[in-house]
Amino acid sequence: MKTGASQIAAVTLMAASLIYSQAAVAETRDLTIAASHTTAVPWVGVLKDHVQPEMNKRLKAAGSDLQINWTEGYGGVLYKFQDTLEAVESGLTDIGWVGTLWEPAKMPLQQIAYNTPFTTDDLVGQLEILNELHDEIPAMKQAWLDRNQVFLGAQGNETYHIFSKDPIRSLDDLKGKKILAPGPAANWLLGTGAVPVDGGLPSYYTQLKTGVADGAIVMVTGAYPFRLYEVAPYMTRVGIGSVFAGGMSINKDTWDDLPKDAQGILRDLGREYTRLHAEEIMRRYSVFLTKMQEENGLTVIDLPAGDKKRWIDGLPNIASDWVKQTGAKGLPAKEVLAAYMEKVRSKLGAPQRNWDQ
Repeated sequence: MKTGASQIAAVTLMAASLIYSQAAVAETRDLTIAASHTTAVPWVGVLKDHVQPEMNKRLKAAGSDLQINWTEGYGGVLYKFQDTLEAVESGLTDIGWVGTLWEPAKMPLQQIAYNTPFTTDDLVGQLEILNELHDEIPAMKQAWLDRNQVFLGAQGNETYHIFSKDPIRSLDDLKGKKILAPGPAANWLLGTGAVPVDGGLPSYYTQLKTGVADGAIVMVTGAYPFRLYEVAPYMTRVGIGSVFAGGMSINKDTWDDLPKDAQGILRDLGREYTRLHAEEIMRRYSVFLTKMQEENGLTVIDLPAGDKKRWIDGLPNIASDWVKQTGAKGLPAKEVLAAYMEKVRSKLGAPQRNWDQ
């Protein structure tokens, strides 16, 4: 009898262990988080340093049984900068940074900042406005859903300047120069005589070194980690404006499979992602500019105020053209432009050009 009882007890224990083991496995979710750029840039670094650890920390604090087992794919190991939208859409990565600046055809409404240059240098405030627009204008959010993903938080870059092989001291010096200008940023060069060349930060160094381009419209916080000062030792300080360039998003199928508490935490982290990376960018801006000048021999030239005004006034109304082209697709581009410019004026101050007037 004792032997039978012992056998029953052993079987019961084994069954309980199996059930516990299965439950433990069910409580761990494998998610991939990735980006085409390295963690050296703030909009990717915050994914690794804040989003990843805070997700599990907050799940535990909320009493959730779920914990995330993160697989990292930073630095373009899974896909390159041209494929960020498709990578999240297809589920190649569950969560990632998507560069909407390279997707003018697929995500035209998200090009609002690129079609309104010289509007604001306040990156933190600008990205808060873009998050608001995604909350308030359904078509903004729907653009992401149409690509099988959920928008979590806006990403952007601080104001742009020109890095070049040879000094650019006036607007006239741009004539005939091949200038790297990603996606819709090519429109910023209209009327200057410069020739826009497409590319992304990871490719700029090689393009400049091999003569594909003579210079680049780029932000300081991108130029420093990619060592552009080595191949473009001159910076012309212009201040074209900060831009909304993309965002943190999650694959819709992955999102739907997560419990509500995890979704809520991710929404909070998405907004924190926006604020933290923008603040870090602005902190790095002055530090990196000083380092490039004092340690790496960068020469900084200020574009004369008169030349800057000539540049601004000489631009065609690219915002109006964008509204017409995007509106023809049945999208509320006029509404987005009006809401954006009004929010900028009321929250951040007068723009250098009122693109909606």
